[in-house]
Amino acid sequence: MGQRRAAVGARHGDRATDRNFLRHRAHGLRLLQRHRQVVRFMRILRAAPWVALWAASWLGTVAHAQSSLPFVVRNFRVDGAQRIAEGTIYNYLPINIGDTVDVRRLREASRALFETGFFQDLEFRRDGDTLVIVVLERPSILEFTFDGNKDIKDEDLEKVLTENGLATGKTFDRSTLDQLTQSLTEEYYGRGKYAAKVTPTVEPLDDNRVRVSIQIEEGDRAKIRQVNIVGNTSFEENEIIADFELSTGNWLSFIRNNDRYSRESLEGDLERLRAFYMDRGFADFRADDVQVAISPDKRDIFVTISITEGDRYTIADVKLAGDMVVPQEELALFMLAQPGQTFSQAVLTQSEELMALRLGQDGYAFAEIRAVPELDEAEKTASITFFVDPRNRVYVRRINFNGADNVNDEVFRREMRQLEGGYLSNSLIERSKLSMQQLPYIESVEHETTPVPGSPDLVDVDFEIEEGLPGQFGGNLGYSETYGLTLGGNFIHSNFMGTGRRVALDLRG
Repeated sequence: MGQRRAAVGARHGDRATDRNFLRHRAHGLRLLQRHRQVVRFMRILRAAPWVALWAASWLGTVAHAQSSLPFVVRNFRVDGAQRIAEGTIYNYLPINIGDTVDVRRLREASRALFETGFFQDLEFRRDGDTLVIVVLERPSILEFTFDGNKDIKDEDLEKVLTENGLATGKTFDRSTLDQLTQSLTEEYYGRGKYAAKVTPTVEPLDDNRVRVSIQIEEGDRAKIRQVNIVGNTSFEENEIIADFELSTGNWLSFIRNNDRYSRESLEGDLERLRAFYMDRGFADFRADDVQVAISPDKRDIFVTISITEGDRYTIADVKLAGDMVVPQEELALFMLAQPGQTFSQAVLTQSEELMALRLGQDGYAFAEIRAVPELDEAEKTASITFFVDPRNRVYVRRINFNGADNVNDEVFRREMRQLEGGYLSNSLIERSKLSMQQLPYIESVEHETTPVPGSPDLVDVDFEIEEGLPGQFGGNLGYSETYGLTLGGNFIHSNFMGTGRRVALDLRG
């Protein structure tokens, strides 16, 4: 892959979370990750670079001026500036002509100038009534290139580099480069490439400039050798992990790549593990600990999940509570969970969704339904209460049609079952969508409801429409002894001049 230059720009970010590697005594493995220790992709904390410099160089910074302090400043002079204009330095300097300077004022000025990130070192001197500011600028980046990245897209890497000031023409900060190197390495670790190497190179040039390059060796993604569940007694391990995205793979893994580790896959599998038990009655199930370890050669991954199954619960009672804006008997029809059934979180979730749809038919589009189980550990039963919060009834302020420039607005409004000014009904919105999709010149229809700012009971309904081909052309060619050679053609337009009307023309000769 050829070299690429990063674009121009700079911004502060957050530093990537450090990863702790611990030696596993029993197997010679290194502990890579514990669950919920999140590492964010290349967000770099540019810890104020002036802090250490300012603390270390403070005595030297004011040493030349301290012996003759305080004094009234009548003029300024800057020595050592090459790229940074004197006006820029004066703009950041918190001292004006006529001010009396002492140690405290010079300390504030030193902090303000280091805070800009422009300087490696600076000091103040007195020349009569003139305050002399001697600076050593940071070098500028003449060129910044990177090479070897495959998993991380060029545009993503360029964006991160630019946001952190590593781009052509920007001031070079070694600490930022080191943090970016660490962050890139962490990102590859998160993608399962634990043998990845990120090597930065800084080449000093004339005129206080540098050439910076990053060479990336991604290496191969580590493969999962074992996934262990510790603490399971009710189900076999193979049954539990059957639907896991993380697996040890098979003979097709070189095509499917289903034996590769990633943090996102682990997060998804932990949710699948919880759903597996919660849908089979284990209402107090919990995952206690997750460890991901790698072999010394960084090629094999071992995942261990420690769980507490808990007990299997049976539903003892189901009831409704809250503000019943629709008949309670109707909502009760959607309570799929019934006494005597085995507890199942999936059944509770489905009941919540069905009741929310029913409330949405009467305009309560933002209603919330929460199923709260109360567990009796002694009897191993669960009492389920569905709390209904209908919130405000929502009305439609405006219906918008976007993306269909060749169709008149009134054509779509003829298909509307949901009306402006009426309360929002999910069923009417869906019927309107289906009606528009059946038009021969419409390819697809999607919709979205947008709350009106400042009006909690009003929404706008936006339909995103993709047009199809409105016309068809056809022709025929024939021959007979009576008429000889015959020609024919036809043309059909389903949306003539945007009116939605059908026009057909058939010619024969």
